[in-house]
Amino acid sequence: MRISSRDIPLSEITLRRYEKPGTSDRRELVKKLCLSLGLLNPGDSRDVIVDIFCALMDSKKRKRWIRAEELREAILSRRKAKNLSESGCALSNIRRQLFRLRNIGMVEKSRNRYRIVEFSELPRVFDEKTFRYVLEPTLERIREHLSAVESAYSATRKQKL
Repeated sequence: MRISSRDIPLSEITLRRYEKPGTSDRRELVKKLCLSLGLLNPGDSRDVIVDIFCALMDSKKRKRWIRAEELREAILSRRKAKNLSESGCALSNIRRQLFRLRNIGMVEKSRNRYRIVEFSELPRVFDEKTFRYVLEPTLERIREHLSAVESAYSATRKQKL
């Protein structure tokens, strides 16, 4: 069965709701955030996205842009310190994960350097970028589909009567 271009989503986002944050371990907090935003799936062993986000948060504190190569070095040292495998630490995968973070509006790129958007606080970035430009348009389109289905079935019911 061929997939029609109409069946390919324009954008996609997965959101999950977890219990309130209950730990002070930074990596675990970031992991729960990545799970909540659909950047990581439950049970994934390849959780390099967590270390990428942690490294970006560290560079945000210093108000410093960071290159993918520097991110890789930071990730490798971070994972080594925690006795985690190096799977998923290839530069190509790091760039792919950065692209995903850019797609949801959390990270921006300029001259092959990356940062959390405007070095801003994460709740603000989420509200101004992710919610406004990713979630709201998606929810609006879902409402359009709901109305279209409702109209189609209302018209069918009237025709049958």
